[in-house]
Amino acid sequence: MKLEARRVASFLRDPGPARVVLLYGDDTGLIRERAASLVRSVIGAADDPFRLTTLSRATDLPVEAASGSLIGGRRVLRLPEAGEDAREPVAAVLEGRGDAFVLLEAPDLAPSRSRLIKLVEGHRDGVTIGCYAEEGERLAESVRIWLAENDVSVDGPALAWLVSQLGADHALNRREIEKLALYVGPGGRVDLASAEEAVGDVAGLSLDDALFAATSGDVATADRALERALAEGAAPVSVIRAGILHLTRLQRAGLGVPGGPRVFFRREAAFTRALKLWPREALATALASFFRAEREAKRTGAPASVLCRHMVLELARRAARRA
Repeated sequence: MKLEARRVASFLRDPGPARVVLLYGDDTGLIRERAASLVRSVIGAADDPFRLTTLSRATDLPVEAASGSLIGGRRVLRLPEAGEDAREPVAAVLEGRGDAFVLLEAPDLAPSRSRLIKLVEGHRDGVTIGCYAEEGERLAESVRIWLAENDVSVDGPALAWLVSQLGADHALNRREIEKLALYVGPGGRVDLASAEEAVGDVAGLSLDDALFAATSGDVATADRALERALAEGAAPVSVIRAGILHLTRLQRAGLGVPGGPRVFFRREAAFTRALKLWPREALATALASFFRAEREAKRTGAPASVLCRHMVLELARRAARRA
């Protein structure tokens, strides 16, 4: 089955009798975090050499799944970067009788076309979980949870500011909030001043500046902000993924999706201008090119820094031509 968002947290704590779990989506940080949670839930530790096996080939799954643990207890078989070529081995696992827990991490699968996703969703022992960049209330809830785990609370204005500033990478977002919690200290409360002090200079802010400038046609500002973001540590592949999230927000706003994206007030003018410059067809084309760039960066080893610069600046040039 495909797990609903409201059931994900409880499932991560206790996956029950599920035998194959497939994590897919564009947020690789969220995929890794959920995979680690499931490993701990099944074997009680993040790493146990006797009960956790990480595979490099899908073809090894059926044999490994049929083998029991030498010390007893359920085994976890983890396959990072699973692709469509895993479909037949996974089908063999599901048809077998072993109780191994198979964990598939598949950031590159397209939900609408993937036969592997359909296979796992259609089996009574299979579960699929979409892992996409959080925004709006879902991101706000994650921020509250991360702070509460460190015995820190947050007020409304600070929470709204944080949600507007955090980027598309779940793992990076969590690290920034944990840094903020350390800054405030256990038992403390995050207000707007402390949030801006601790999180205000992260690379993600420069990256947001670059993307908002790009889609509104300001080539020079996009170029400067992107250089700053990369200099401050933004990973090139994360730049491409942030571009995907930004274009998706524009697309949702243009379609008038209920509960659409909220934009921090100082970016409203650039966001509104971008909506006027990017018709639906142009946004769809731009999104497709960013998805291709992400696949190229991960699969072919293309120089990601060059690729991300090209993608952002080409976005800015297209908007400038329309302007």
